Amino acid sequence: MCDTIVALGSATEEGFTFFGKNSDREPDEAQNILIVPCKKHDSKETVQCSYLTIPQVPETARVLLCQPFWMFGAEMGANEYGVVIGNEAIFTKEKPDKIGLTGMDLVRLALERSRTARQALNVIIELLEKYGQGGNCGYRFKLKYMNSFLIVDKKEAYVLETVKAWWAWKKIKDVWSISNIISLQKDYDSCSEGLI
Repeated sequence: MCDTIVALGSATEEGFTFFGKNSDREPDEAQNILIVPCKKHDSKETVQCSYLTIPQVPETARVLLCQPFWMFGAEMGANEYGVVIGNEAIFTKEKPDKIGLTGMDLVRLALERSRTARQALNVIIELLEKYGQGGNCGYRFKLKYMNSFLIVDKKEAYVLETVKAWWAWKKIKDVWSISNIISLQKDYDSCSEGLI
């Protein structure tokens, strides 16, 4: 099982925000530590994600990624503005599309395109609604799943849980953790239209 946890400064002795994540990827699937520099992009430039090519934004932030070596995206990462995101697989009755953005694609794209946790939350929601989620996330074995995220900066944190293009999020007050199941019930702050 994977787990991601955050403790905001309001819940820690010295007032620091703490973030942690472990990963249960396949034993022989190396994870790269990758630093991608900030960059300005041409208006017609695109970005090749794991399975989709999407338009690039005018400028991307410098990011540090913990990335399965064969994928575009990342299990977790941080950017130059102090935004940190971790991703967890969640297994639901709804099945992912054959092609879409993976949860790991969404982690990287949000880190490259945001300066705050709230902005990263909005980036993931926007991309999810536009492109959906899908594609194989297993290295040697096929593995498809939906995704949840902990999105954090030094001031605030959010939990975002997604199924297909549907989503629900909650602003975290002190501490939160996610694993491979949905953690939000009716306690979310906002959700997508039509979510049951």
